[in-house]
Amino acid sequence: MKKKPKLSKNVGRDVVLCETTNRIVSNRTSDLLLEQSVAFTKSWRRIPFFRRGFYNGADKLCVISINRTQYSRARRILYLLEERDYNRLHLNVI
Repeated sequence: MKKKPKLSKNVGRDVVLCETTNRIVSNRTSDLLLEQSVAFTKSWRRIPFFRRGFYNGADKLCVISINRTQYSRARRILYLLEERDYNRLHLNVI
């Protein structure tokens, strides 16, 4: 009987790196992470109607998630963004 392969302890341990409602900033952020070879997932979430005031009327929110082990490296890479783009990101702290 063969043993099942063991998975790493960090499989499925994705954390949210940042959120933004601006499509251009999300594209620039994902391009920068791709250039620096950081694996991430990018998803768009719909904002409920009554919560749109908090997001200045935006109807979609871009959420960029990464693996927990790459979090500190990705945060350092985000400092390479231009200041106007960096200010439009909502960074999450773990």
